[in-house]
Amino acid sequence: MRKNYLAGIFLLLGLWLIVSLLVGSELILPSPIKVFNTLAVLLKDPRTYQAILSTITKISVVLTATLVTGVALGFAIGLNDKLYQLFRPATLVIQAVPIITWLALVMFAFGIGWLGPVVVSVLSLFPHVLLTTAVGIRSTDVKLKEMATIYRVPKRKIIRDVYLGSVLPQMVAALQVVVGNVWKVVVVAEYMCGDRGIGVMIAWARQSVAVDKVYAYTAVTVVMGLIVENVVNKYTRTLLKDWEVV
Repeated sequence: MRKNYLAGIFLLLGLWLIVSLLVGSELILPSPIKVFNTLAVLLKDPRTYQAILSTITKISVVLTATLVTGVALGFAIGLNDKLYQLFRPATLVIQAVPIITWLALVMFAFGIGWLGPVVVSVLSLFPHVLLTTAVGIRSTDVKLKEMATIYRVPKRKIIRDVYLGSVLPQMVAALQVVVGNVWKVVVVAEYMCGDRGIGVMIAWARQSVAVDKVYAYTAVTVVMGLIVENVVNKYTRTLLKDWEVV
């Protein structure tokens, strides 16, 4: 499995090199050698690590806010039909709003700074977690709920063993989607309305027509995103096994 994974990476790099030679313009597609040399230079610059730290901090805040509030409100809405019918339309509207609209509105409200990318990212990712959790709660097996009621199972135990056990696969799927998208959303938001971070460094590289730097910073984002995603996937598989879901 690992050999196939490495072979796929080398195949991708080989295709990249071939296409860059065919294109013949470093303003469009610099070679991987050029990009990696640029990346090596950037990794010697303290500003690169400051940008990475800023982006990671935003991502941590976004994930915490999105998952904690999304799961908590999703549980509350899923357990109450009236709340579900009340909040579902608004949540769907928020989910349907294009990210560029949120970017424009947030720039009007907060200007350029640290907060804007965080708000945009939460607004973009929060509805998915909330709706996934709420739908999972509402799809809990009716017979299990009836049995818990008949045998007078404590409410806390019903929530933990019946509802949480039922919704866990959907929550894990939502977590994987959010983790897979949070890097892209945060970096794009930084590019448009941030004052620091990887997205801002990409914007500066674009302004100076340093295409190799754009690709180098993108490579940093992709590698870090893949690392976090693999760690999350490994943890969630362990969690599902502990709950005997898989």
